[in-house]
Amino acid sequence: MIRKNPNLYEINTRVWIKRFAKGNENFSIADVPREYWLSLKSKGIDAVWLMGIWRTNEETIKKYCFEEGLTREYSKALKDWKEEDIIGSPYAIDSYKINPKLGSEQDLLKVKSTLNELGMNLILDFIPNHFSAASRLLKEKPEIFLTVEKRFYEEDPYTFFKPFEEEEKYFAHGRDPFFPAWQDTAQVNYYSEEARNFMISQLLQITKFADGVRCDMAMLPMNNVFGNTWGSALSDNSFTKPKEEFWKTAIEIVKNYRTDFLFIAEAYWDLEYDLQQLGFDYTYDKKLLDRLIAGDVDEIRAHLNAEESYRKKSVRFIENHDEQRAISSMGKKKSEAAAIITSTIEGLHLYYDGQFEGKKIKLPVQLGREPDEGTIECVAEFYNNLLDITNDDIFHDGFWFMRYPQPAGENDFTYKNLLAWSWRRLDEKRLIVVNFSNVQSRCRLQLELGEYPSSFKLWDLLNKTQYVRSTKEVEELGLYIELAPFAGHIFTY
Repeated sequence: MIRKNPNLYEINTRVWIKRFAKGNENFSIADVPREYWLSLKSKGIDAVWLMGIWRTNEETIKKYCFEEGLTREYSKALKDWKEEDIIGSPYAIDSYKINPKLGSEQDLLKVKSTLNELGMNLILDFIPNHFSAASRLLKEKPEIFLTVEKRFYEEDPYTFFKPFEEEEKYFAHGRDPFFPAWQDTAQVNYYSEEARNFMISQLLQITKFADGVRCDMAMLPMNNVFGNTWGSALSDNSFTKPKEEFWKTAIEIVKNYRTDFLFIAEAYWDLEYDLQQLGFDYTYDKKLLDRLIAGDVDEIRAHLNAEESYRKKSVRFIENHDEQRAISSMGKKKSEAAAIITSTIEGLHLYYDGQFEGKKIKLPVQLGREPDEGTIECVAEFYNNLLDITNDDIFHDGFWFMRYPQPAGENDFTYKNLLAWSWRRLDEKRLIVVNFSNVQSRCRLQLELGEYPSSFKLWDLLNKTQYVRSTKEVEELGLYIELAPFAGHIFTY
């Protein structure tokens, strides 16, 4: 059982494994040294997400993975990329079988066993919306896909496709309603009972190999979203909206089978709360990332002050495989300040492989080779220190509450740039203050000092500095804080 407010580490598995394999084609995920997993455990990682573990269809690569937009992204990430470096999307899967290039089922079970033994969980992908456009399931289980009449294909051959020359069968590509269809995918039909039952069976199968799933674009199977996306195709086939939401049924069945199995939703469009109500343990908090990038402190403060149950079920992150690297989107100092924020609030804290080393390049998921960026040592030192601090039980079992900076002087409005909150656990206290602006800022903070002596010490764990303050002054005026741009304190006192 992972801790409250856990830390999740995402790995781009098909690229990452090459660092260890060094050209050995027989190398499997089970051969990754135990020391590597121990190093993650020592940083306070509670769960590892092996992104891109499932079998894909290589025959779709040439057909779908060399569009102009994609090749432009490949060149931006890896200037000397070659055709053989393109390995296809890990989100257009053939089936829920481990990719043979990564190992066998036994290898996957061995990794899970190692992680569990070290006190960590294994998270794998669940891609509810679609399979590969070349998936074997199109022949084996055609009834689970969204099929249409020929006229749909003739009117819109980008969204609909005919996978078999010998058969007059037409299917929909998977899609997000706000974007063109993903042509390397085939859409699952969530208005079909057969499809729902099949997808639940796949989830039950995954429980053998993992301790939880990160559910890709989890909003798409929701009844209203699915109906609005595929309205005419559904009505043409007389499909009607199911009475129950897929996720409510699926999560209840899986958790009845295994109560500790985690469901993590990639979620957008203000549907995070709805997905939490349907049973998700955690939902993406993309809105916080957007607000951190924009830098509006009032909006960030209001966001962090959301209802408690929502806060605790939010996935906090400043980068992942879909987002720009934090140093690139925010710069070094601002991204470090953002990391202090996302690492010391309630919820699940998601870190992406390469974040701790200061990587700057966002790698398209279709690319199978990464550039050699090296490590920015000062960034690595920052994260080692931050993760050591937040590994303490107080950040997982403690009580979190917001604090509100007050002016430090007349006509000094820089206090508005400061964010502050506390953790309390038994007699332990932590006070976090971050200047999330590009100007020197000051404030006063009220603290509850109770039976403290006439003077007391504050130890800044982040900057390894000690301060001595008058208890009377702090009680009467508040603790004086002055911080450089995008700097922070994590005090114990």
